[in-house]
Amino acid sequence: MRLLVVEDEVRLAHALRRGLAADGFVVELAGDGATGLELARHGDFDAVLLDVMLPRLSGYDVVRTLRAEENWVPVLMLSAKDGEHDQADGLDYGADDYLTKPFSYVVLLARLRAVMRRAPDARPAVLSAGDVRLDPATRDVTVGTEPVALTPREYGLLEYLLRRPGRVVTKTELLDHVWDAAADVNPNAVEVYVGYLRRKLGRRLVETVRGVGYRLVP
Repeated sequence: MRLLVVEDEVRLAHALRRGLAADGFVVELAGDGATGLELARHGDFDAVLLDVMLPRLSGYDVVRTLRAEENWVPVLMLSAKDGEHDQADGLDYGADDYLTKPFSYVVLLARLRAVMRRAPDARPAVLSAGDVRLDPATRDVTVGTEPVALTPREYGLLEYLLRRPGRVVTKTELLDHVWDAAADVNPNAVEVYVGYLRRKLGRRLVETVRGVGYRLVP
């Protein structure tokens, strides 16, 4: 899943990127509100972590502008401002949730999963296709009743496909959302990891659409 973190505290931003990357997310950073707004407009992110007090454009202005443009990307606001009116303003401007600093990383992940489930596209709490089940809260994957161990990359690929059942997903889309877009990744890596998933979860789970990409078979 692809996240945008808009945060001007450099140490916090990089700490969030390290933690989220370890949990299988692909993370892009922005250090000011104007840059964050442009990336959120065009970056095709699954969610945005948005600080309130930002240079150039506040987080309130960013989320208000996105909603005015009918951009419904899930937004979790982060702020040291913990007053009731501050939180109400963030939610009234269109944020999906509001978390005050300092915060627990475990709580951040739980809130992030919650706002992503409430996104316009269907985002059930447990994802499944056939007898394959993935629980984003626990990161458990099972085939029938048998647990299956996946690497973070395999997990990210499976989750992305499970959230788009029946839809053809291109290699480029998978590289952008499951791999770090800034890294130099060979496009053949997608084929390699699809092969890993087929060996672990069943060869019929992921269908190759020749010349286009891949589709999860329900």
